[in-house]
Amino acid sequence: MSTSVLDAVVRRYVGVREVSPEADGVVRAMPVVLRIERELPDRTALLEAAARAALAVCVDPRAGVDGEWHDQVLTWVDGRIRKIARRARGAHWAAVQEQPGVTVAVDGAEARALLPGPVDDVPRTVARLQIGGTDLPADDPGPVPAGVPVIWVNPTVAMTVGKAAAQVGHASMIDAAVRGLDEVPPYAVRTPGRERWAELTAAVDRGDAVAVRDAGFTEVDPGTMTCVVTPA
Repeated sequence: MSTSVLDAVVRRYVGVREVSPEADGVVRAMPVVLRIERELPDRTALLEAAARAALAVCVDPRAGVDGEWHDQVLTWVDGRIRKIARRARGAHWAAVQEQPGVTVAVDGAEARALLPGPVDDVPRTVARLQIGGTDLPADDPGPVPAGVPVIWVNPTVAMTVGKAAAQVGHASMIDAAVRGLDEVPPYAVRTPGRERWAELTAAVDRGDAVAVRDAGFTEVDPGTMTCVVTPA
């Protein structure tokens, strides 16, 4: 269990509109590698895998107080929880499994969240993977299974699958931190209609739900609410 890591998420992000830069000036990020083969995965399943993988690194025993990942994960969380999504297939996907991290599969889609570190010191196996490029079409995942928390993605802003993967990864971490979780629940990811999104943002304002507000480094304006999480 790695409660100290998630406690740091609460200290840094919950209820805070702006997060101060890294104290040591080193920009760090968690690489999130999305498996996108020639036969494309479903977008929703891939985002659900990414959400679970990002949190899985944080609650992994290796990120616990006495674990080998602890210092790296905690230092990252104490800065800004940046994530950089990359895509891989074939041999490149196989190679990235050798990097420290956690792979999660959902309905045939796979994502691997790697141990975070400085953005200017990324292993070559990871650095050679493309950040942009392939996107995935919207799909219809159907109703949310009973008893499953939901990460709702803002329907009013356009995000690539890589950007959305980073945002749902932020959402799972913040939700788990607030709820004191030490394991990964089976998060569902859905895109609501505009009316439902307005209800969700109102719930955030009341303190009944948690949200991700983006720093605005890529694709969306600073302060944009990209995701809202509702419990099961």
